Amino acid sequence: MESFFLCAVCGSRNEIWIDESQGEDQEFIQDCQVCCHPNVCRSYPDGEGGYRVEASFEE
Repeated sequence: MESFFLCAVCGSRNEIWIDESQGEDQEFIQDCQVCCHPNVCRSYPDGEGGYRVEASFEE
């Protein structure tokens, strides 16, 4: 399922693919496609058939 997150460092929108076979609530590290900083991403169902992804900075 396609989704996105906003980079916790630069605020850029990053398109990502959520692998639904890994369960509803997931946590993974994804580098920003613009500034290359790692983000800790947490995804969960948004209640409308998609996924919401929240990102925080990984030092």
